[in-house]
Amino acid sequence: MSVTVRVPAKVNVQLAVGAARPDGFHDLANVFLAVGLYDEVTATPAEELRITCAGPDAGQVPLDRTNLAARAALALAERYGREPAVHLHIAKDIPVAGGMAGGSADGAAALVACDALWGTHASRAELLDICAELGSDVPFSLVGGAALGTGRGEKLTPLEVGGTFHWVFAVAERGLSTPAVFREFDRLAEGRDIPEPVASDDVLDALAQGDADALAAAVTNDLQPAALSLYPELSATLAAGEAAGALTALVSGSGPTTAFLVRDSASADAVAEALRASGTCRSVRVASGAVAGATVV
Repeated sequence: MSVTVRVPAKVNVQLAVGAARPDGFHDLANVFLAVGLYDEVTATPAEELRITCAGPDAGQVPLDRTNLAARAALALAERYGREPAVHLHIAKDIPVAGGMAGGSADGAAALVACDALWGTHASRAELLDICAELGSDVPFSLVGGAALGTGRGEKLTPLEVGGTFHWVFAVAERGLSTPAVFREFDRLAEGRDIPEPVASDDVLDALAQGDADALAAAVTNDLQPAALSLYPELSATLAAGEAAGALTALVSGSGPTTAFLVRDSASADAVAEALRASGTCRSVRVASGAVAGATVV
């Protein structure tokens, strides 16, 4: 017997970042939108915990117990007093180290897969509690759709989405470390007063109305200057997508994947083709959202 769970990537349509907290984290107002790029995690009984991975950039994925999928299995097994005897295979399609929560997605998917495989029947609240222990983005990977994340991003409020939003994503030549981007944010912010992060009414209204033009005018990412400081070449990618007709361009989360909001699927194809021809990125993906979170398939 095995269980396979499909889990989506995310794009942040708003990422407001507060000052560093004493615990090293930052308070956030993080508006997540789940988009149709997916990893799949398959859980199969095994003699001991084992992780394998296949797909684009699979070689960059850790296969030890630092992997969030492994940590999810360990956390669920400990909570229910059982051995984490499972083989978790990750079929990777979300960009690795790309600011689209691929690792977090795998953690959420592994948790759902192991819960189904082992018959632990954890409640939704228990699963979300474990997700929050694993990482700031993991709870959203479980629930999907659209949500406002507060605290360090793990406290979720579901949001209404009134239509489909079309996106193009440009995958960069190399990855960026999320902790490194936050450190650069702190360096760039040194000596400045950082306001408390709050959700933008304009972003929330645009999502609820399904209005791509209004959303394009409202998206923000407080980590973008830090990502561009560490990876200046991303500016050329952003410019290429905007020149091709994207409604807006931004760094996705902590980067380095860049995200381009477009009006419809035909526009997505045109912007994607222009980005491929620009020579400013390694690959290009097209997706739309909102989509459901971690789901048994």
